Amino acid sequence: MNASQRHSWGLAFGLCLITLAVNLQAPLYTTYAQLSGYGAGATAVAFSGYVLGVLPVLVAFGGLADRVGRKPLIIAALALSMLATLVTVLWPNLIALGVARLMMGVGTGLASATATAYMTELLATADSRSPANRVTASTSLGFGLGAALTSLFLFACPSVTPGSFWLQLVLAGLALIVVWRLPDPAVRIEQAPLLRLPLFPAGSLPYSFSMLLAWATSGLVIAILPSVLASHDLQRWSGLSTFTVISCGLLFQPWVRRMHPARATGLGLLVLPLSYALLAWGASIGSLAAVLFGALGASSACYGFLYLGGLSAVTAMAGAQKARVSAGFFLFAYVGFSIPVVVTGLLADRFGADMALLVFGLALLAGAAVTALLIVRSEAFIAQPSYG
Repeated sequence: MNASQRHSWGLAFGLCLITLAVNLQAPLYTTYAQLSGYGAGATAVAFSGYVLGVLPVLVAFGGLADRVGRKPLIIAALALSMLATLVTVLWPNLIALGVARLMMGVGTGLASATATAYMTELLATADSRSPANRVTASTSLGFGLGAALTSLFLFACPSVTPGSFWLQLVLAGLALIVVWRLPDPAVRIEQAPLLRLPLFPAGSLPYSFSMLLAWATSGLVIAILPSVLASHDLQRWSGLSTFTVISCGLLFQPWVRRMHPARATGLGLLVLPLSYALLAWGASIGSLAAVLFGALGASSACYGFLYLGGLSAVTAMAGAQKARVSAGFFLFAYVGFSIPVVVTGLLADRFGADMALLVFGLALLAGAAVTALLIVRSEAFIAQPSYG
């Protein structure tokens, strides 16, 4: 393995540990809420602290990496992931979870602002897709792996501070050393503007809105589903459902890369509401198999068809403004990751989980149908069906 490959794997290791911390506490959301005397609405608000951290960083500090370099942002993100985990080790309750999620959001925002550019510089390859694929794979794996590890530790020994928390601290400390030793080849531009407002090219909004729907669904699985599963004594499996709805989307990404972006997005908008219906039905009746198969289908849409298809589509429209267009795309994604989840949590407190899941499902179906119609009627949809 040459130096550039070794360095790129070191960065991938660091990115995986940053995102691993984000959903590390997911299987304990219901436990923290019960210990703190709160319901699903408050749990969703604490969950959305992540978005309050990530969005200002992505928008207001998009140019920070050009000023200070790539490596310092990754190091800061790793340090924040460790601090967030330590907060929930010391204070395992819902308020501390909200604070930790806020710190994780800031850390993820810092890493997101520079990860692809840093990976491109370390790999030094002419293939622009390879660095992006490595970043996508490492971060997607981390997002799901944290919840899965906590579930495994909870199976072995129930605790509000399971061994997965300590494992993250140890591995993130190791990743900190690895990233510290990486080169930082970017030329720093001291006068680079910090503020990079999102940009939405003509025809891009349906693809951005499809990501809102996708991440609203995955956010619902992470934040609300554990309380529904707990009513059927299946809470211990919530980490596996989180891992399935996030990381299993990696299995579909090679297929999506061979599809035209418009067709991939259209297929994702068909798969998403059907998968959600199976998942919600399984959660309501206590069928773990239905939940996991529904989560797998949703993952294929959320982190496969809609993620890669939508991002490829808007990137093709971006021209020289790829950073600003990408920021706009993820702005929609993170809005979906917060507001619909909070509203569904409040509905669950007021009218019960089954009614909340039904209302979300109807809204998802309507949103997917309208968005798919706009994409199908666009010129891009009737373009060449594949890249060859």
